[in-house]
Amino acid sequence: MQWLVVGLAVFLGVHSVSIINRRWRNRMVARLGEWSWKGLYSVVAAIGLACVVYGYGLARQEPSILYVPPTWLRHLALVLMLPVFPFLLSTYLPGRIKSTIRHPMLNATKFWATAHLCANGGWHDVLLFGGFLLWASIDRVSVKYRADAPRGVARQGGLANDATALFGGLALYALFVFWAHGKVIGVPLLTVSN
Repeated sequence: MQWLVVGLAVFLGVHSVSIINRRWRNRMVARLGEWSWKGLYSVVAAIGLACVVYGYGLARQEPSILYVPPTWLRHLALVLMLPVFPFLLSTYLPGRIKSTIRHPMLNATKFWATAHLCANGGWHDVLLFGGFLLWASIDRVSVKYRADAPRGVARQGGLANDATALFGGLALYALFVFWAHGKVIGVPLLTVSN
């Protein structure tokens, strides 16, 4: 579990720089240059993510169960995951979805984490998904109070971007539910009994 804790501290820590000290972050960008800062940021985040994946994989081998979710919560998790991929895509496809949701990546993270907390009850699950849920909630609130945060979101791209985000996101959702979650994560979501 140590690798998971270290990975979360590094990954969520680097993603919390703007929450904790936006001025320091801006000074570092000015000193290093935008691309150097982004490169350093990306390397540190990638190291953290690798530790999270490795640590979570180790923790899954010898799980310590905190709670056992009832079946209906697992079904609820599938419903909670529905907006996740459309929100993620709308982050990069500005339109009405993005202007309405405002911070679709953070909202996608909150839905994703909540869904997984509904379906999984191990300590490692609570640490991973609870950590992401807490971080995304704090970051979402902090955005309101940042002096240099943009006010309002322009509606660029319009209907075409919204349609791409919605239908592309739902297609990705279906791909994950019926195939990729089992292949990539190792946990099939839907099993067909004979």
